[in-house]
Amino acid sequence: MTLDIRFAVTYPVVGHIHEKRCPIIGQAPTIIFERGFDLANFKVITQRPTGPTFDLAGGSYELEMETLSTIGAEIVETTAETEEEFIEAARDADALIARGRRITRNIIENLDNCKVISLGSVGADTVDVVAATEKGIPVTNVPDTFIEEVADHTIMMILATYRRLLTMDKYVRDGRWAEGRPLLSNYPRLMGQTLGFISFGHVARATAVRAVGFGVRMIAYDPYIEELTMTAAGVEPVGYNELLERSDILSMHAPSTAEAHHMMREEHFRQMKSTALFINNGRGPTVEESGLIKALQEGWIAAAGLDVLEQEPPDLENPLLQMDNVTLTPHVASASQRMAPETQRRVGQEVTLVLSGRWPRTCVNPSVLANTDLRRWQPYSMERGPGSS
Repeated sequence: MTLDIRFAVTYPVVGHIHEKRCPIIGQAPTIIFERGFDLANFKVITQRPTGPTFDLAGGSYELEMETLSTIGAEIVETTAETEEEFIEAARDADALIARGRRITRNIIENLDNCKVISLGSVGADTVDVVAATEKGIPVTNVPDTFIEEVADHTIMMILATYRRLLTMDKYVRDGRWAEGRPLLSNYPRLMGQTLGFISFGHVARATAVRAVGFGVRMIAYDPYIEELTMTAAGVEPVGYNELLERSDILSMHAPSTAEAHHMMREEHFRQMKSTALFINNGRGPTVEESGLIKALQEGWIAAAGLDVLEQEPPDLENPLLQMDNVTLTPHVASASQRMAPETQRRVGQEVTLVLSGRWPRTCVNPSVLANTDLRRWQPYSMERGPGSS
């Protein structure tokens, strides 16, 4: 059973965050974070992750509280071990910060007062967005806080894979210095090659800006983005089959949605050039991994550069980990010194906006906003849609 205890403690200095723990044997403690209020106006529930996470919050929630404190909100960190315990802690919450556990339909249907569910990630696959939409709850994410980092990582992965960086490094370390030049002499230079994008959202567009300097041709498939947006970036809009057949380098940027699940399968890899490279710095579930493994084993494509996998962390027996023509990084494309604090601030800002009666800056399910009492205030487009991340 999760214990939800509120502490009416006031500090004379506004802005001081205090933390109280109530260890009672047999019950999971709840930790309260608030700033100088005798009684909080809003309860925001969250849970500390126990496994791998993109959320690097240090536990003090100071950055989220920068804005939440202005409306008298408190963050309640539950240590619920079961879904039932989490529901008990969150039932009367005004908002959820979705970390530490999946926010399922069961949880959402048992929320009596929730006005917003906020994510500190681009992907919203840890929240049942359909259930939230049916319940009329906006779900927010942070699609624009680490665009540049992921675009940088994509270019890095393209170059490392195209120039066989891992192989070259191994040759030097193994005393095979003379073998490097003959191997790379078999491949054309990068200039003039065709770079294809699956989805042309913010990250793909930032990648395209960087790729111009390498002299590549660029094509993209995205039925949700206006063709003028692509052509303005020097990118030719094409159909999916044409994208697969023409790309020398194919970069996946689709979000993890039901529609994009296994968007790349065995039959799609068969359509690609045998010399082509496949890059995925987006979401692992967009690729049928068994199909990718077979494509690399059978030589349907030449190599792959992957920051994401279907299962993370991967099983150490995963064949991708044993392949010399696969470059891997551990889902770190968005990581930078700036990323974590900006993400935390943004989560606090989004929750504050909704609890103060305004539209959030970004909303995964914007259709719910029209049926709320929230006030639209943005002087700019949300640019929301399946391909906008």
